[in-house]
Amino acid sequence: MLQAFANIFRIRDLRNKVFFTLGVLVIYRIGFWIPLLGVDQTELAKAASRASVDQSGFGRLLEYASIFSGGSLQQSTIFGLGIMPYITASIIFQLLQAVVPSLQELKKDGMSGQQKIMEWTRYATVGLCLLQGLMWLGFLRTQNLVQPQFQLGGGLVIFYVSGISALTAGSLFLMWLGEQVDKYGIGNGVSIILTAGILSRMPSAATWLIKNFDASLQGGDAKIGVVGLLILLAGFLFVVGGAIIITVAQRRIPIQQAKHTRGRKVFGGQRHYLPLRINHAGVMPIIFSSTLMMFPASGCAWLASRAAAVDASSTWSSITSFIAQNLQIGSYPYVVIEILLIYFFSYFWTTVQLSPTDMSKQLREHGSFIPGLRPGPRTAEYLETVISRITYVGAGALALIAIIPTIVSQQLGIPFFVAQFLGGTGLLIVVSVALDLVQRIEANLLMRNYSGFLTTGTNDSGPRIRSARG
Repeated sequence: MLQAFANIFRIRDLRNKVFFTLGVLVIYRIGFWIPLLGVDQTELAKAASRASVDQSGFGRLLEYASIFSGGSLQQSTIFGLGIMPYITASIIFQLLQAVVPSLQELKKDGMSGQQKIMEWTRYATVGLCLLQGLMWLGFLRTQNLVQPQFQLGGGLVIFYVSGISALTAGSLFLMWLGEQVDKYGIGNGVSIILTAGILSRMPSAATWLIKNFDASLQGGDAKIGVVGLLILLAGFLFVVGGAIIITVAQRRIPIQQAKHTRGRKVFGGQRHYLPLRINHAGVMPIIFSSTLMMFPASGCAWLASRAAAVDASSTWSSITSFIAQNLQIGSYPYVVIEILLIYFFSYFWTTVQLSPTDMSKQLREHGSFIPGLRPGPRTAEYLETVISRITYVGAGALALIAIIPTIVSQQLGIPFFVAQFLGGTGLLIVVSVALDLVQRIEANLLMRNYSGFLTTGTNDSGPRIRSARG
C-alpha cells in the first residue's frame, strides 16, 4: 500500500491532479476564516456554546448545519452556507425528473439535456443561497448578534446587502471550485469539498477528548477514562467497517445473454450479473430524516416559550411543551420516529431512482434474460421483489448507523460534534467519498501498469512497450 502511494507521485498526470485537488481544499479552508461584515463573532461563539450545552433549538440547528459547512456557519464566514445549496438544488431536480415529463425528455436527450438541467440547477442554487442567507442574517439580528452600528438605518441595509452577497458568492465559488476539480482534479469535486468540511471538525473532537481524558480506569467528574476511550475507539472502528460494508454491498442477479447464429458462428450466450446495491439511496434517507426531526422540537420549543409568556397554564402552552420535551434528541419517540422516516425515505428514494419495468425492458432490448423467468412483466415483478427486500436490509443498516451518535451523545454525555464521528450522515459521506477516491486512483495506477492499493504484485516499473511476440 505504501508503494501505491509512492506510485501516485511517479505519474505526472495523476500527481498534477492530486496537487490541484489539494490546492482547492487549501483555498476552501482559507475562506473558512473570512468573517461576514457586521456579525459579532465573539457573541455568536458564546451563544453557540451555550446553546450546544443545553441542546436548544439554536444549538441543534448549528450542530446539524456544521456537519456540512465545516463549522463556518457557527462563525458566519463567507463560506457559511457551504456547498449544501448546490447539493439541495441537485436533489430537487433529481426528484423532479421522476415526476415532470419535460425533465424526463431532457434527461433522455443525452449530454445537451443534462447541460440544460445543470443550468437550471445553478439558477436554483442562486435562489436557495439568497433565501438561506436572508433567513440566517435575520436570525442573527433577532438574537442581537449583530454589531450596534449595523442594527438600524443605512448600517442595516449594508449588513443585509453585504451579507447576502458574500454568502451567495461564497457558495457559488465553492460550486465553481467543485466543477474545476471534476475537470482538472481527481474525484467528485462537490463531494470532496463536502467531505473536507466534515473532516475539519475532527481536530476539535480530538481536542475535546484530550482535555476530558482521565488516566484512571473508569474516569470521573465528567471525564473519560481508559475504558471509555477504548469503547469509543472500538465503536468507531466497528461503525466505519459497517459503513464500508453497507456502501459496497451488492445483490448480484445472474443474467444470461441469448444466443444467436450468424452463418456458421454462434454469438452471445455469456453469463454475467446485474448488480443491485443494498443501500442504493446512500445518505439521502438520513439527511431527509434528520432535517425533518430537527424542526418539530425547535419549532415547538419556540412556540412554547411564546405561549408561556402570555399564559403558562394555557392548553396551547402545555401541548407545545409536551411535544418539545418528547422530541428532544436521544429521547425514545425521537429515535423511533427517525427510524421510521429512514425506512420511508429509503423506499421513496429507491423507487424514484430504480424502475424494475425499465430494467426489464433494457434486458429484453439487449437480448438478455434472468434464467427461469420470462422476459417482460414476470421479470419486472421479480426485480421489484428483490429491490424491496434488499432495501429493507439497507434501511435497517442506515437506521442503526444514524442513531448511534444520538444515543452516544445522550447517554454518555459526549458533545454531538464528537459523537458524530461514530455514525450518522457525516461518517457515511466520508466513507463513500473515500472509497470513490481510492477506486479512481487505483484505476489510474492500473491503467499505467503500476501496482495499485489492492495489487499483490511487485511490478512498479511503469508502462512499457510490448513486442508483437509477447
